[in-house]
Amino acid sequence: MITVKEARTKKELTEYIKFPFSLYKDNEFWVPPLIAEELETFDKSKNPAFENAEAYFYIAYKDNEIAGRITAIINWAEVNGQQKKKVRFGWFDVINDINVTEALLEKVYELGRKNNLEYVEGPMGFSNLDKVGVLTEGFDQLGTMVTWYNHPYYATHFEQLGYVVEKEYVESKFPFSNVKPEFFQKANELVKKRYQLKPLNFKSTKEVMPHVDKMFDLFNTSYANLSSFVAISDVQKEYFKKKYISFINPEYIKFVEDKDHNIVAFSIVMPSFSRALQKAKGKLFPFGLFHLLKAKKQSKDMLFYLIGVHPDYQNKAVTAIIFNEYYETFKEKGIENCFRTPELADNVAIHNLWKHFDPKVHCRRKTFRKEL
Repeated sequence: MITVKEARTKKELTEYIKFPFSLYKDNEFWVPPLIAEELETFDKSKNPAFENAEAYFYIAYKDNEIAGRITAIINWAEVNGQQKKKVRFGWFDVINDINVTEALLEKVYELGRKNNLEYVEGPMGFSNLDKVGVLTEGFDQLGTMVTWYNHPYYATHFEQLGYVVEKEYVESKFPFSNVKPEFFQKANELVKKRYQLKPLNFKSTKEVMPHVDKMFDLFNTSYANLSSFVAISDVQKEYFKKKYISFINPEYIKFVEDKDHNIVAFSIVMPSFSRALQKAKGKLFPFGLFHLLKAKKQSKDMLFYLIGVHPDYQNKAVTAIIFNEYYETFKEKGIENCFRTPELADNVAIHNLWKHFDPKVHCRRKTFRKEL
Protein backbone atom coordinates (compact mmCIF):
# COMPACT_ATOMS: atom_id res chain seq x y z
CA MET A 1 0.00 0.00 0.00
CA ILE A 2 1.31 3.45 -0.98
CA THR A 3 0.43 6.60 0.97
CA VAL A 4 1.70 10.15 0.54
CA LYS A 5 1.77 12.82 3.23
CA GLU A 6 2.98 16.39 3.36
CA ALA A 7 6.08 17.10 5.44
CA ARG A 8 5.41 20.20 7.54
CA THR A 9 7.33 19.99 10.82
CA LYS A 10 11.09 20.18 11.23
CA LYS A 11 11.10 16.48 12.18
CA GLU A 12 9.17 15.53 9.03
CA LEU A 13 11.35 17.73 6.81
CA THR A 14 14.46 16.16 8.31
CA GLU A 15 13.09 12.73 7.38
CA TYR A 16 12.41 14.11 3.90
CA ILE A 17 16.01 15.32 3.60
CA LYS A 18 17.51 12.12 5.00
CA PHE A 19 15.70 9.74 2.62
CA PRO A 20 18.41 9.89 -0.10
CA PHE A 21 21.03 9.02 2.54
CA SER A 22 19.50 5.55 2.74
CA LEU A 23 18.59 5.32 -0.96
CA TYR A 24 22.21 5.98 -1.99
CA LYS A 25 23.94 4.36 0.95
CA ASP A 26 27.37 3.07 -0.15
CA ASN A 27 27.01 4.73 -3.59
CA GLU A 28 30.45 6.17 -4.31
CA PHE A 29 29.15 8.79 -6.78
CA TRP A 30 26.34 10.39 -4.72
CA VAL A 31 27.27 13.59 -2.89
CA PRO A 32 25.13 14.22 0.20
CA PRO A 33 23.91 17.72 1.05
CA LEU A 34 24.35 19.32 4.44
CA ILE A 35 21.15 18.60 6.35
CA ALA A 36 21.10 21.99 8.06
CA GLU A 37 21.55 23.75 4.71
CA GLU A 38 18.62 21.83 3.20
CA LEU A 39 16.42 22.69 6.18
CA GLU A 40 17.21 26.37 5.67
CA THR A 41 16.42 26.06 1.95
CA PHE A 42 12.98 24.73 2.82
CA ASP A 43 12.34 27.31 5.55
CA LYS A 44 9.84 29.87 4.30
CA SER A 45 11.04 32.39 6.88
CA LYS A 46 14.67 32.19 5.75
CA ASN A 47 14.81 31.42 2.02
CA PRO A 48 13.84 34.49 -0.04
CA ALA A 49 12.82 32.22 -2.94
CA PHE A 50 9.48 32.03 -1.14
CA GLU A 51 9.04 35.72 -1.86
CA ASN A 52 7.88 34.68 -5.33
CA ALA A 53 7.27 30.97 -4.91
CA GLU A 54 5.27 28.46 -2.94
CA ALA A 55 6.31 24.89 -2.28
CA TYR A 56 4.98 21.74 -0.65
CA PHE A 57 7.06 18.79 0.46
CA TYR A 58 5.72 15.26 0.18
CA ILE A 59 6.92 11.90 1.44
CA ALA A 60 5.66 8.60 0.00
CA TYR A 61 5.38 5.49 2.13
CA LYS A 62 5.13 1.93 0.92
CA ASP A 63 4.28 -0.67 3.56
CA ASN A 64 5.02 1.95 6.22
CA GLU A 65 8.57 2.56 4.93
CA ILE A 66 9.68 5.79 3.23
CA ALA A 67 9.79 5.07 -0.50
CA GLY A 68 10.11 8.48 -2.12
CA ARG A 69 9.92 12.24 -1.84
CA ILE A 70 9.07 15.24 -4.01
CA THR A 71 8.66 19.02 -3.80
CA ALA A 72 5.78 20.66 -5.70
CA ILE A 73 6.65 24.26 -6.61
CA ILE A 74 5.01 27.25 -8.23
CA ASN A 75 7.30 30.13 -9.12
CA TRP A 76 4.78 32.95 -9.39
CA ALA A 77 7.31 35.32 -10.98
CA GLU A 78 7.54 32.82 -13.82
CA VAL A 79 3.79 32.19 -14.04
CA ASN A 80 2.68 35.82 -13.86
CA GLY A 81 5.71 37.61 -15.28
CA GLN A 82 6.47 35.27 -18.16
CA GLN A 83 3.01 33.79 -18.60
CA LYS A 84 4.43 30.28 -18.32
CA LYS A 85 1.61 28.30 -16.76
CA LYS A 86 3.95 25.78 -15.19
CA VAL A 87 4.08 23.85 -11.95
CA ARG A 88 7.57 22.64 -11.08
CA PHE A 89 8.79 19.66 -9.12
CA GLY A 90 12.16 19.08 -7.53
CA TRP A 91 14.09 17.23 -4.84
CA PHE A 92 12.68 14.05 -6.35
CA ASP A 93 13.96 10.69 -5.13
CA VAL A 94 12.25 7.34 -5.27
CA ILE A 95 12.74 3.60 -5.04
CA ASN A 96 12.40 1.64 -8.28
CA ASP A 97 8.61 1.45 -8.16
CA ILE A 98 6.75 3.44 -10.79
CA ASN A 99 3.60 3.37 -8.67
CA VAL A 100 5.41 5.38 -5.99
CA THR A 101 6.61 7.85 -8.63
CA GLU A 102 3.08 8.21 -9.94
CA ALA A 103 1.66 8.77 -6.46
CA LEU A 104 4.20 11.52 -5.76
CA LEU A 105 3.65 13.26 -9.10
CA GLU A 106 -0.10 13.25 -8.50
CA LYS A 107 0.51 15.77 -5.72
CA VAL A 108 2.24 18.03 -8.23
CA TYR A 109 -0.69 17.68 -10.65
CA GLU A 110 -3.12 18.59 -7.86
CA LEU A 111 -1.24 21.81 -7.14
CA GLY A 112 -1.06 22.68 -10.84
CA ARG A 113 -4.75 22.06 -11.51
CA LYS A 114 -5.79 23.93 -8.37
CA ASN A 115 -4.03 27.02 -9.77
CA ASN A 116 -5.17 26.56 -13.38
CA LEU A 117 -1.66 25.77 -14.63
CA GLU A 118 -1.13 23.97 -17.92
CA TYR A 119 1.90 21.74 -17.57
CA VAL A 120 4.44 20.28 -15.18
CA GLU A 121 8.22 20.33 -15.55
CA GLY A 122 11.05 18.96 -13.46
CA PRO A 123 13.14 18.16 -11.70
CA MET A 124 14.13 21.74 -10.95
CA GLY A 125 14.31 24.05 -7.97
CA PHE A 126 12.77 27.39 -7.08
CA SER A 127 15.08 29.47 -9.28
CA ASN A 128 17.92 29.34 -11.78
CA LEU A 129 20.51 29.10 -9.02
CA ASP A 130 19.05 25.82 -7.76
CA LYS A 131 19.87 22.33 -8.97
CA VAL A 132 18.25 21.16 -12.18
CA GLY A 133 17.64 18.02 -14.22
CA VAL A 134 17.54 14.29 -13.78
CA LEU A 135 20.80 12.53 -14.62
CA THR A 136 20.55 10.49 -17.84
CA GLU A 137 24.25 9.81 -18.51
CA GLY A 138 27.23 9.79 -16.19
CA PHE A 139 26.01 7.53 -13.41
CA ASP A 140 29.63 6.48 -12.85
CA GLN A 141 30.82 10.07 -12.39
CA LEU A 142 31.23 11.78 -9.02
CA GLY A 143 28.44 14.27 -8.44
CA THR A 144 28.90 17.86 -7.32
CA MET A 145 27.42 20.04 -4.60
CA VAL A 146 25.38 21.91 -7.25
CA THR A 147 23.79 18.89 -8.97
CA TRP A 148 21.40 16.09 -8.10
CA TYR A 149 22.48 12.48 -8.50
CA ASN A 150 19.96 9.75 -9.24
CA HIS A 151 19.51 6.15 -10.34
CA PRO A 152 19.04 5.39 -14.07
CA TYR A 153 15.40 4.34 -13.63
CA TYR A 154 14.22 7.88 -12.81
CA ALA A 155 14.09 8.94 -16.47
CA THR A 156 12.49 5.62 -17.41
CA HIS A 157 9.68 6.27 -14.94
CA PHE A 158 8.99 9.68 -16.46
CA GLU A 159 8.93 8.29 -19.99
CA GLN A 160 6.59 5.48 -19.00
CA LEU A 161 4.26 8.04 -17.40
CA GLY A 162 3.97 10.03 -20.64
CA TYR A 163 6.58 12.72 -20.07
CA VAL A 164 8.66 14.22 -22.88
CA VAL A 165 12.06 15.87 -22.69
CA GLU A 166 11.78 19.63 -22.18
CA LYS A 167 15.45 20.65 -21.84
CA GLU A 168 18.81 18.92 -21.96
CA TYR A 169 21.89 19.97 -20.01
CA VAL A 170 25.48 18.85 -20.40
CA GLU A 171 28.40 18.80 -18.00
CA SER A 172 31.94 18.58 -19.29
CA LYS A 173 35.47 18.43 -17.95
CA PHE A 174 39.01 18.96 -19.11
CA PRO A 175 42.44 18.72 -17.50
CA PHE A 176 44.12 22.05 -16.81
CA SER A 177 46.99 20.81 -18.96
CA ASN A 178 44.64 21.25 -21.97
CA VAL A 179 44.67 25.01 -21.45
CA LYS A 180 47.04 26.63 -23.94
CA PRO A 181 47.49 30.32 -23.10
CA GLU A 182 48.28 31.25 -26.68
CA PHE A 183 44.55 30.92 -27.47
CA PHE A 184 43.63 33.86 -25.25
CA GLN A 185 46.74 35.82 -24.20
CA LYS A 186 46.98 37.92 -27.35
CA ALA A 187 43.23 38.53 -27.42
CA ASN A 188 43.39 39.46 -23.75
CA GLU A 189 45.71 42.39 -24.45
CA LEU A 190 43.87 43.49 -27.59
CA VAL A 191 40.43 43.47 -25.95
CA LYS A 192 41.62 45.35 -22.86
CA LYS A 193 43.14 48.06 -25.04
CA ARG A 194 40.34 48.31 -27.61
CA TYR A 195 37.46 48.55 -25.11
CA GLN A 196 39.37 50.11 -22.21
CA LEU A 197 38.69 47.17 -19.91
CA LYS A 198 40.56 45.83 -16.93
CA PRO A 199 40.30 42.72 -14.75
CA LEU A 200 39.47 42.85 -11.06
CA ASN A 201 41.13 40.29 -8.80
CA PHE A 202 40.58 39.90 -5.09
CA LYS A 203 42.53 38.74 -2.08
CA SER A 204 39.77 38.97 0.52
CA THR A 205 36.00 38.61 0.74
CA LYS A 206 35.86 42.17 2.07
CA GLU A 207 37.22 43.39 -1.28
CA VAL A 208 34.60 41.37 -3.19
CA MET A 209 31.48 42.46 -1.34
CA PRO A 210 31.13 46.03 -2.74
CA HIS A 211 30.87 44.56 -6.26
CA VAL A 212 28.44 41.69 -5.62
CA ASP A 213 25.18 43.58 -6.24
CA LYS A 214 26.49 44.73 -9.62
CA MET A 215 27.46 41.15 -10.39
CA PHE A 216 23.94 39.89 -9.73
CA ASP A 217 22.52 42.70 -11.87
CA LEU A 218 24.79 41.59 -14.68
CA PHE A 219 23.75 37.98 -14.08
CA ASN A 220 20.11 39.00 -14.59
CA THR A 221 20.98 40.93 -17.74
CA SER A 222 23.27 38.37 -19.36
CA TYR A 223 20.97 35.37 -18.73
CA ALA A 224 17.65 37.10 -19.46
CA ASN A 225 17.14 35.45 -22.86
CA LEU A 226 17.65 31.89 -21.66
CA SER A 227 14.66 29.58 -21.41
CA SER A 228 12.82 29.70 -18.06
CA PHE A 229 15.13 32.35 -16.63
CA VAL A 230 13.69 34.13 -13.59
CA ALA A 231 15.59 37.21 -12.42
CA ILE A 232 17.11 37.33 -8.93
CA SER A 233 15.35 39.82 -6.67
CA ASP A 234 17.06 42.31 -4.37
CA VAL A 235 16.12 40.20 -1.34
CA GLN A 236 17.64 37.11 -2.95
CA LYS A 237 20.82 39.05 -3.73
CA GLU A 238 21.29 39.77 -0.04
CA TYR A 239 20.60 36.15 0.86
CA PHE A 240 23.07 34.71 -1.65
CA LYS A 241 25.64 37.35 -0.72
CA LYS A 242 25.59 36.35 2.94
CA LYS A 243 25.22 32.61 2.39
CA TYR A 244 27.62 31.88 -0.45
CA ILE A 245 30.00 34.69 -1.36
CA SER A 246 31.77 34.62 1.99
CA PHE A 247 32.47 30.89 1.53
CA ILE A 248 33.92 31.17 -1.98
CA ASN A 249 37.68 31.70 -2.28
CA PRO A 250 38.03 35.39 -3.26
CA GLU A 251 40.85 34.58 -5.68
CA TYR A 252 38.37 32.46 -7.68
CA ILE A 253 35.98 35.37 -8.30
CA LYS A 254 36.91 37.41 -11.39
CA PHE A 255 35.31 40.60 -12.70
CA VAL A 256 36.01 42.71 -15.78
CA GLU A 257 35.10 46.41 -15.64
CA ASP A 258 35.05 49.25 -18.15
CA LYS A 259 36.61 52.72 -17.79
CA ASP A 260 33.55 53.91 -15.85
CA HIS A 261 33.86 51.03 -13.36
CA ASN A 262 30.83 49.17 -14.71
CA ILE A 263 31.14 45.40 -14.54
CA VAL A 264 30.85 43.97 -18.04
CA ALA A 265 31.79 40.34 -17.28
CA PHE A 266 32.18 38.07 -14.28
CA SER A 267 32.96 34.49 -13.40
CA ILE A 268 32.86 32.39 -10.25
CA VAL A 269 34.63 29.07 -9.82
CA MET A 270 34.64 26.91 -6.72
CA PRO A 271 36.85 24.12 -5.43
CA SER A 272 35.23 20.71 -5.58
CA PHE A 273 33.68 19.90 -2.21
CA SER A 274 32.35 16.51 -3.34
CA ARG A 275 34.73 14.26 -1.40
CA ALA A 276 34.55 16.55 1.62
CA LEU A 277 30.74 16.38 1.64
CA GLN A 278 30.88 12.60 1.40
CA LYS A 279 33.10 12.55 4.47
CA ALA A 280 30.88 15.05 6.28
CA LYS A 281 27.84 12.72 5.87
CA GLY A 282 25.38 15.60 6.01
CA LYS A 283 26.75 17.27 9.14
CA LEU A 284 29.11 20.18 9.74
CA PHE A 285 30.05 18.96 13.19
CA PRO A 286 32.10 17.45 14.62
CA PHE A 287 34.30 16.89 11.53
CA GLY A 288 32.35 18.08 8.47
CA LEU A 289 33.56 21.66 8.68
CA PHE A 290 37.17 20.48 8.87
CA HIS A 291 36.80 18.46 5.65
CA LEU A 292 35.12 21.39 3.85
CA LEU A 293 37.76 23.92 4.89
CA LYS A 294 40.50 21.52 3.87
CA ALA A 295 38.91 21.11 0.42
CA LYS A 296 38.54 24.89 0.11
CA LYS A 297 42.30 25.28 0.57
CA GLN A 298 43.65 22.14 -1.07
CA SER A 299 41.28 20.87 -3.78
CA LYS A 300 42.93 20.53 -7.18
CA ASP A 301 39.57 20.23 -8.97
CA MET A 302 37.70 23.40 -9.93
CA LEU A 303 34.03 23.87 -10.85
CA PHE A 304 33.10 26.71 -13.20
CA TYR A 305 29.89 27.73 -11.48
CA LEU A 306 28.83 30.97 -13.20
CA ILE A 307 30.06 33.09 -16.07
CA GLY A 308 28.29 36.08 -17.54
CA VAL A 309 29.00 38.79 -20.10
CA HIS A 310 26.94 41.92 -20.71
CA PRO A 311 25.04 41.69 -24.03
CA ASP A 312 26.90 44.74 -25.34
CA TYR A 313 30.19 42.88 -24.92
CA GLN A 314 29.20 39.42 -26.05
CA ASN A 315 31.08 38.21 -29.14
CA LYS A 316 33.89 40.66 -28.34
CA ALA A 317 36.28 38.12 -26.79
CA VAL A 318 35.94 39.61 -23.29
CA THR A 319 36.18 36.10 -21.86
CA ALA A 320 39.83 36.08 -22.97
CA ILE A 321 40.49 38.45 -20.06
CA ILE A 322 38.76 36.11 -17.61
CA PHE A 323 40.54 33.03 -18.94
CA ASN A 324 43.90 34.77 -18.72
CA GLU A 325 43.30 35.68 -15.08
CA TYR A 326 42.19 32.16 -14.19
CA TYR A 327 45.17 30.69 -16.01
CA GLU A 328 47.56 32.60 -13.80
CA THR A 329 45.63 31.76 -10.62
CA PHE A 330 45.22 28.06 -11.46
CA LYS A 331 48.87 27.74 -12.43
CA GLU A 332 49.88 29.22 -9.08
CA LYS A 333 47.49 26.91 -7.18
CA GLY A 334 48.49 23.75 -9.06
CA ILE A 335 44.95 23.06 -10.29
CA GLU A 336 44.65 19.76 -12.17
CA ASN A 337 41.05 19.42 -13.45
CA CYS A 338 38.31 21.82 -14.55
CA PHE A 339 34.62 20.96 -14.51
CA ARG A 340 31.69 22.82 -16.05
CA THR A 341 28.42 22.66 -14.17
CA PRO A 342 25.14 22.03 -16.11
CA GLU A 343 24.72 24.18 -19.21
CA LEU A 344 21.86 24.02 -21.70
CA ALA A 345 22.83 21.70 -24.53
CA ASP A 346 21.53 24.18 -27.12
CA ASN A 347 23.45 27.15 -25.70
CA VAL A 348 25.94 27.28 -28.56
CA ALA A 349 27.57 30.50 -27.38
CA ILE A 350 28.63 29.08 -24.03
CA HIS A 351 29.97 25.89 -25.57
CA ASN A 352 32.05 27.86 -28.06
CA LEU A 353 33.81 29.56 -25.16
CA TRP A 354 35.48 26.32 -24.19
CA LYS A 355 36.23 24.68 -27.53
CA HIS A 356 39.99 25.34 -27.43
CA PHE A 357 40.27 23.38 -24.16
CA ASP A 358 38.93 20.18 -25.75
CA PRO A 359 36.32 19.49 -23.04
CA LYS A 360 34.68 16.05 -22.84
CA VAL A 361 31.02 15.67 -21.91
CA HIS A 362 30.86 13.31 -18.95
CA CYS A 363 27.28 13.86 -17.73
CA ARG A 364 23.95 14.67 -19.31
CA ARG A 365 20.73 15.55 -17.56
CA LYS A 366 17.22 16.50 -18.63
CA THR A 367 14.06 18.07 -17.38
CA PHE A 368 10.81 16.38 -18.36
CA ARG A 369 7.44 17.88 -19.18
CA LYS A 370 3.85 16.71 -19.18
CA GLU A 371 0.64 18.56 -19.98
CA LEU A 372 -1.92 18.71 -17.21
